[in-house]
Amino acid sequence: MAAKTLYLGPRLKKLRRELGLTQANMASDLDISASYIALMERNQRPVTAEMLLKLATTYRIDVADLADGDADETAARLQSVLRDPLFADIAIEPLDIEDIATSYPGMAEAILRLHTAFGEEQLVLAERRDSAEEQGSGGPVASDPVGEARAFLAARRNCFPELDDSAAALARKLDSFAAMQDHLLEQHQLELRLTDDGLLRGALRWHDYHRRRIHISERIDQAGRRFQAALQIAIIEQEQPIARIVSESRLGSDDGKRLVRRALQSYWAAALLMPYRAFARAAADLRYDVEALCSRFAVSFEQAAHRLTTLQRPGEEGVPFFFLRVDRAGNVSKRLDGAGFPFARHGGGCPLWNVHTVFDQPNTVDAQLIELPDGERYVSIARTVRGGGGAFGVPRVVRSVVIACSASQMDKLAYGETLAAAEPTPIGVACRLCHRPRCIARSAPPMGREIVPVRYRESGVPFDFSME
Repeated sequence: MAAKTLYLGPRLKKLRRELGLTQANMASDLDISASYIALMERNQRPVTAEMLLKLATTYRIDVADLADGDADETAARLQSVLRDPLFADIAIEPLDIEDIATSYPGMAEAILRLHTAFGEEQLVLAERRDSAEEQGSGGPVASDPVGEARAFLAARRNCFPELDDSAAALARKLDSFAAMQDHLLEQHQLELRLTDDGLLRGALRWHDYHRRRIHISERIDQAGRRFQAALQIAIIEQEQPIARIVSESRLGSDDGKRLVRRALQSYWAAALLMPYRAFARAAADLRYDVEALCSRFAVSFEQAAHRLTTLQRPGEEGVPFFFLRVDRAGNVSKRLDGAGFPFARHGGGCPLWNVHTVFDQPNTVDAQLIELPDGERYVSIARTVRGGGGAFGVPRVVRSVVIACSASQMDKLAYGETLAAAEPTPIGVACRLCHRPRCIARSAPPMGREIVPVRYRESGVPFDFSME
């Protein structure tokens, strides 16, 4: 069988620049002509086995280091992007994608950045349009930093491989609260200590800059303490990578940038506690059983559920989940879309959805098969979580957390066997958009429907409307 022709143009050029060499310098070292170096760097000549050996011995490098591992990830990212319906009418062969990723990495990165910017802009425009409709005006709309931050995360599918990789590099070393204490002391001369509420005045964490101390409230549980310690490390050590990601965004307000910066710091902290590859492998092995993941990684239900929304690294994707956190009044305090669900911006208000009914059974995981008016079905996994508290008289709040994925993924879930034979619960994205008749939980009639008069008949539902 003929050996595969090896082209390493971009990688060879990168190696030469890392070594601080000109093409003439490298040609002299390898006893070949500068024009031949130029041809190899432009992928107009292959790199032979003899040349590989000469490169390895001359510059004392491992031959494996010349393999462009980044090209595989770039190709996977390109394949993911090119599945967008925007490109549905363009026939692009997988080999062409690999060629672009290997031979033209700069062009590949430009395509990826443009697509991300396009997706972010579309989401921001949608948020602004919705805000304008809610305000009843087509005029200028006040800046919505929360909407901007959500659009930023959604455009990137809430996945940041660069942050995952840097967190994973430290995860084994910083595998406990004590290890994080030692790290902060050794690397930054900061003392990390648990502190009572009298000093913190209700805060969870405080960096006492002048005394070089990090105080974490002793009221929070072990999972919370570890997360706060990891978050402090992220704030100190990941400032530049996070600033670079934020600078590449299209965020229009300072508040939006601050919210995204906080989200990325929390992302890194979660990635330290739950490294991407280890967590993705465990999620698949445990069939996305959130409680089992909590036990394995010593994290809270909300932390594990949140992390499940981030498993969309191209080529290493997990089940795509949507995440929502609401209080008893239905106020949404966190919303993350890793799956492109229709209730990503508007949903959460249907009282038939288990994100609301789990308040009746606190601390118990509930799995529900739900069906939207268009017939699409989803698996919804919900449980209550508690915030605050920890001492007598300290305010606390109970919220509900839900993650949902397409019912087509049911066979991958621990909850699938129970739900396979279950009848789906019909829910709506919002009452004004839901045209299901005879819903006893309805709070408003659907748009475009005429209310049926009740002069001769009482239907027993809040709003009886004509289906014609």
